[in-house]
Amino acid sequence: VEALVRWDHPTRGQLAPSDFIDVSEESGQIVAIGAWVVNAACQQARLWQQERRGSRELRVSVNTSAREVVEPTFVNGVEAALASSGLPARYLTLEITESMMLGDETDSVAALRELRRIGVHIVIDDFGTGYSALSYLNQLPVDGLKIDRSFIQGLGIEREKTAIVSATIAFAHGLGLAVTAEGIETEEQLQHLMALDCNLGQGFLFARPLDVVAMGAALASEYTLPGLPNGRQSRLDEGATRASGNGRHGTPRHVAVAR
Repeated sequence: VEALVRWDHPTRGQLAPSDFIDVSEESGQIVAIGAWVVNAACQQARLWQQERRGSRELRVSVNTSAREVVEPTFVNGVEAALASSGLPARYLTLEITESMMLGDETDSVAALRELRRIGVHIVIDDFGTGYSALSYLNQLPVDGLKIDRSFIQGLGIEREKTAIVSATIAFAHGLGLAVTAEGIETEEQLQHLMALDCNLGQGFLFARPLDVVAMGAALASEYTLPGLPNGRQSRLDEGATRASGNGRHGTPRHVAVAR
């Protein structure tokens, strides 16, 4: 599952990240918001694990900004969130933007190396929208990457984007990295990605955003994955699914969208 943030504003209703993330970064409030999301996501993921004993253990992903990572307290904050929730580090994934990872951010990379050392997974988000320096991947402390949805939308239709997706998956696998395709909306896209041995996928083909109650119900139910050969079925928790938690009116809250 992947925790995303929304803001239930008292007068403007629910606000999307594009409405407040940029100004939160500029003001520095993103540090407190990010810390809250990490804590809430770890608590919820651990609760779901305990509710579903005997089945595959859930992993939670959290988007992390460059402003957060350079904070001296960042690593300790993540460790504290894991400790207070009881979530083992191997079940937490931090998603970092490609431009941040490829920039000359010594402190950021050092912090991510330390988190990876204790077992936290690090993934490059929206890959392909920044420098796209494939040759630089083996120098970064990462476990995987997510191909940006703009490339997936042209898969099987646009020759250039199809070639980029194919090459990226092959190169990443050669480095031992897991690949997630973002923004899957059609069964044709899913079939192309399966043929390319893409590890994980997310998108509206599988589900729309879900709150914590709906997500919990989905995890407990049988789910038929579209496009699988031979009528194979998969429990929703065996795919990569975005999840959510609750928040108070007038404060940000993290919500979910199934991958």
